[in-house]
This record gives sequence, C-alpha cells and structure tokens, in this order.
Amino acid sequence: MNIGVPRERRPFEFRVGLTPAAVEMLVKDGHVCYVEHDAGVGAGFSDFEYEEAGAKLVYQPQEVFGRADLLTKVARPMYEELEWLLPNSTIMGLLHLASTRQDKINVLTKKSITAIPYEKIVLPDGTVPVRRPLSQIGGALVAQISANLLQNDSGGKGVLLGGGAGVPPAEVVIIGAGTLGYYAARAFNSLGVHMTVLDTSLDALQRIHEEFPSAVTLISNERNLARSVAYADVVVAAVLVGGDRPVRVVTREMVRGMKPRSLLMDVSIDEGGCVETSRPTTHEHPTYVEEGVIHYCVPNIPSVVARTSTYAFLNAAFPFIRVVANKGLDRAVAEHKELAQAALVYKGDPRNLLIVKSRKEGE
Repeated sequence: MNIGVPRERRPFEFRVGLTPAAVEMLVKDGHVCYVEHDAGVGAGFSDFEYEEAGAKLVYQPQEVFGRADLLTKVARPMYEELEWLLPNSTIMGLLHLASTRQDKINVLTKKSITAIPYEKIVLPDGTVPVRRPLSQIGGALVAQISANLLQNDSGGKGVLLGGGAGVPPAEVVIIGAGTLGYYAARAFNSLGVHMTVLDTSLDALQRIHEEFPSAVTLISNERNLARSVAYADVVVAAVLVGGDRPVRVVTREMVRGMKPRSLLMDVSIDEGGCVETSRPTTHEHPTYVEEGVIHYCVPNIPSVVARTSTYAFLNAAFPFIRVVANKGLDRAVAEHKELAQAALVYKGDPRNLLIVKSRKEGE
C-alpha cells in the first residue's frame, strides 16, 4: 500500500502523521511511505531520519496526496488538500468531522473517500485510546497556560496560582472530571491552588475526592455551576462527549457573574465549546475579553508541544494504522468493529457521520 505523510498546513499545527519509527515498521511490512519535505520538522524529525527509515521523500504536497492509498494526517484537511486527495483513498487523522462544514463532506462523498477520525475509535470497554493521551497532555497544559495568563504582563489580574505566606491561593473551578479534567486537577493540585471540581458523574467525583482530598467536589447542575464560577479566578470548562458537540453548561449570565479579569478556559472548543460566550481563538491570539472575563478558547492545545503529543497520539493510533495498511480497508473494517464504527465516511457514504450529526442536533 502507498502511505502518505504530508506536512500539516494549518496554522500552529506542528505535529506529524507518522514518526520515523512508524515509517520504518510500515516499510518493513512491505508498504511504500511518501513523506513530504519538512513534514516532521515541527516535531523535531528531520528529512534524513525519514529517509533512514526507508521513506521516499517528495517535495510537492500534491504528490503526497496523489500517491497515497492511505493518508496519515493530524488535522482535518483544508479545501486545497481535499482537492489533492486520490479518489477511493483512505484518510486517518484527528478529523473532527462532526463539526466540519458540509461542503467539505461533499468533496469526500464525491471522491468516494473513507475518513477514519482517530478520536472516534472506541474500544469495547468504552475507552477512546487515541483521544486519551491528548486529553492528558491538554490537562497538564491548562495549568501551565493559566499560570501565565494570570500574570499582569499577559493581561491577567496578577494572581499567583499557589499564593504565598499570608496570601490565599487562586480559586480554580474545573467543570468536567473526565480524562482532561482529571489531569488538569492533578496539575493544579501540585501548584497549591484551592480547587473545586464539578461533574454529573458521582464515580468521577469519587476519584477526584480520593486522590485530591483537599479539593471540593460538587454535582454539576445549574445552581452549583453559577455559585462556583462566581468566586473563581480560573474556570476550566472540560465537558467532552465522545467527539460530539457538548452541551453548553456555562451560560452568559454565569459568565457575567464572574469576578472581573478572571480567566475562563473552554477546552471543549474543538467540538464547539460548552460555554455560551466561547468562540475559537488561536495560539497567536489566544484570548479575548467578554463580559469582563478573559476567555481562552484555543483548539488543539497539545499542538504546541508537538514532539510529545506526536509520540503520544501515535503510540495509540499506530496499531489501527497498521491494521488498515496490512489488511486493506475492507478486511480491516470487517474484522475490527472499532474501525467500522469510526469510519464516519466509508467509500463516500456518510452514513455513520449522519448518525453522529443527528445525535448532536438532538442534544
């Protein structure tokens, strides 16, 4: 099989679709890997490393897309990249198709493309293996980023997260105790903040209570949310629902009731956000102020620690890439239920995607 590894073209996307080690394994399996010039530079992988691994280096993106039976990306394709896709080919990546414009889906349908988003791969036990390590990294980064954004030179209110002798620590509220919320709680806890965690799951709150005894845990409902965000210096909204758009649990009225110059981080923004006042920002311009509150709503937070997050997501994704490459698409989908369910568009048929979208619209 011909496998393509293009250079990512979205701003601030520094990750790459395959590491040199992954390329080497696929080449040994008998596949041909076409890697675009400088595809791995953002993650610290040189062209020489890919050539050493057995890749064929190419210098035009059209060639990578045009040769690939299987294209391994990170971010979903841009318009020009969709036009370069080889008809009847397969694309795997962090595609977020549930929130993709319909005209892009139409191109996939017209070209009979199969699209397998990594974030939609769900194992029989309900875990999401590729999404999990990225959520872990995102959670750790949230504390690091918030510490900087609270500084005066970043436009913040001048609060040190851990406080000091005679000075109370920052009040941090985390909404959602899933993987990202848990790892955010772990990072914040190490910095000495006073922390409140809300979730609708008592089991998730029990885990937080047992591991971080000083944290306050509350069932997430409108009353508890309004009271909690009102005293927060930092609110981390981490409501994620398996790749679908989450419910908007933080209303504009709640935001209006927050302390001036507090920080609100909507890390659900990749899937549309769970805060009424959220809109996507970028790593270049990460914040804006609305209702007197600083909003941080950057999608794909882990993209700026590209080497770590490339290794992390590919450790989980590579077995599925290898199954598709070695068995071929039809056999891989037939023998692996998780791949069949994750193929939101299969040979141009968006049937699985329509199910996801209808579920999202019914929330």
